[in-house]
Amino acid sequence: MRDYSDALEADLLEVFGIDLLDLWTGRLSLRRLHVLITSLLARQGSGALVVAVDESAMWSHEAHILARISDALEAANWLFISANSSQDTLLDPPEPMWRPGIEPIEAPAPAMASGAEVAGWFAGISAL
Repeated sequence: MRDYSDALEADLLEVFGIDLLDLWTGRLSLRRLHVLITSLLARQGSGALVVAVDESAMWSHEAHILARISDALEAANWLFISANSSQDTLLDPPEPMWRPGIEPIEAPAPAMASGAEVAGWFAGISAL
């Protein structure tokens, strides 16, 4: 309640028509406030409280699915163009669509094995 008081107050007014100040005037009990907050967090959609707690809830499930479809289509087009073009016209792979609350994943830098590690690996394989 302390961290998301503005979003909670906005949702209580919008959804239930209850002012958070009623808690201090005695017209709203802590138990009822708990029930209302639980109800707000369980609601489908993008209420201010749910978005404040989880930014990815800004989008509906359908919007997340559409973003995945868009990413898949871009990847399929990139693969088709890459497979049907010459090596001179290499294209960069497409970047995934931005999604709220999800940090982009950075590709790890490729690591090369040392000569000793490769020799040890081949020695282990030949010992089998």
